Amino acid sequence: MEKIRTTVHILGKEYTMTSYDPESYVQRVASFVDRKMTELSLSTRLPYAQLAVLTALNVADDMLKAHDENNRLKRELAQVRAQLKTCQEELETLRDGAEGEKK
Repeated sequence: MEKIRTTVHILGKEYTMTSYDPESYVQRVASFVDRKMTELSLSTRLPYAQLAVLTALNVADDMLKAHDENNRLKRELAQVRAQLKTCQEELETLRDGAEGEKK
């Protein structure tokens, strides 16, 4: 697979990115970073480098919280599946008992 060169704009600056991902995805990522940096730049007066670090910290925080929530949901799904399996087994036992009574 060949790398794709994509030009993106973040805070009015142009960057050329090289990635295996489609251009539309790279543009989406850059747009997200641009939006986050713009939001922070409106509420702070930090130099560009500090703004970039603060943005990275905020994005990492969001990502880790989403990761933790994803793990919590996976555990919850596993519990629900286990409960479903138990219910299915109980239903099968009840059906077998009902069929035995009919005979």
